[in-house]
Amino acid sequence: MPDQAKSTPAATTARGPAPTPTPGTNPWRATALTLFPDAFPGVLGTSIIGGAEKSGIWQLDTVDIRDFSTNRHRSVDSPPSGGGPGMVLKPDVSAKAIDSVSDNRPLIYMTPRGKPLTQKRVRELAAGAGLIVFCGRFEGLDQRVIEARNMEEISIGDFVLAGGEVAAQVMIEACVRLLPGVLGDADSASDESFEDGLLEYPLYTKPREFEGRSIPDVLLSGDHKKIADWRRKQSEETTKARRPDLYERVLGDKAQTGDGQ
Repeated sequence: MPDQAKSTPAATTARGPAPTPTPGTNPWRATALTLFPDAFPGVLGTSIIGGAEKSGIWQLDTVDIRDFSTNRHRSVDSPPSGGGPGMVLKPDVSAKAIDSVSDNRPLIYMTPRGKPLTQKRVRELAAGAGLIVFCGRFEGLDQRVIEARNMEEISIGDFVLAGGEVAAQVMIEACVRLLPGVLGDADSASDESFEDGLLEYPLYTKPREFEGRSIPDVLLSGDHKKIADWRRKQSEETTKARRPDLYERVLGDKAQTGDGQ
């Protein structure tokens, strides 16, 4: 039988059979297209994220991009047109892999040249049905596939990794932890960095004294207003010092809404 006549490979769950969701509900679903399916679930199989998958709150599928190669070597890359270092993921193989799972979920390509992943975008993705993420390798993916499949390019920071698998897991975890029933305390997701545009305030716990350093008295006062004011001030000062870009954005938002008056 010619290679072209082979049946289309199917997506597989990263941890065997998919859990049975609660009747009447559909789990939030993440599908990772990758050259290294064994990289999943990785950290997504641990702690509360892994527990949420086992309980059916979300589902992780993987697709091996090499399964869509049509030659006996299962090659997926080719030298860049115009010359240069490295290899580029071939458009025909990549497009077939994408088309095997395409639906109404956002199709995301993890790349250093993408828009920065923000908590706002994470909330939007978590509120949907899930996502499809293409994990790049080598020098990257042929631009024609990105354009033809209307892929959303996202970056997790101003640095370069060997591939998109780790970046994909970062994005998926950020989304899954916001799904209903994943965090034990619903306030945990709203009272942390970026949710109000600022970095989180410093955290303390017992013992009261540690190596000559004390928990700030205000946190032990029992005065909830003073504690909230202190935490807000600490968040503002930390953000101003470490992320002036975020701080200026918050000031701009306050000026527009009149909150800063």
